[in-house]
Formats: sequence, C-alpha cells, structure tokens
Amino acid sequence: MATLHEIRCINKSDRTNIHERILNIGGINDNGSRWKISQSEAISAIESNKWNFYVGQGNSRVNVIIAISSAGYKYLKTANDSTTSNNLLSLPECP
Repeated sequence: MATLHEIRCINKSDRTNIHERILNIGGINDNGSRWKISQSEAISAIESNKWNFYVGQGNSRVNVIIAISSAGYKYLKTANDSTTSNNLLSLPECP
C-alpha cells in the first residue's frame, strides 16, 4: 500500500512549458528532516504504488496525479479542485 506524503516545495526549471517545469518535489518527514526527489522518481513511485502525494492541508488537501501531455510526456499536477491556490507551481522553491 502506498504511503502518503505532503509536497511543500518544488524546484523548477526556467522553461516556460508547464509540462517540463518541475524538476524536483520535496517535503518534511515526520522526524523533521527534509526530503527531495526528482519528478521522474515521484512518477515511478506513484505508478508502482509506493508513494502518493498531495498539496495543502486539512480540508484543502488536493491529490497530486500523473498527467500526460499531448506529446506523451508524463508530468505531475494537482487534481482538479475549486481553487488554483493548491497548484504545484505556486509552491516555494526547495532548498
């Protein structure tokens, strides 16, 4: 069964294509240490049912899903919800 992890930061490339902008995602472990993995590692972990990710807290929690661009490129995005404030690209940069 996949474990659930909150994404609190990302690293972006300077590309303008939204499907190629996220390089890494990161968060904080239960013990206070930081974690950071590449977008491709996150996609593999979701596909293998190792990890699931979300953005936000409490009732405003939104799942992160794998999307596929028209060119067949896999990327991470938040599931559709009623707000744009839980968007991955709006998160701060990871250290």
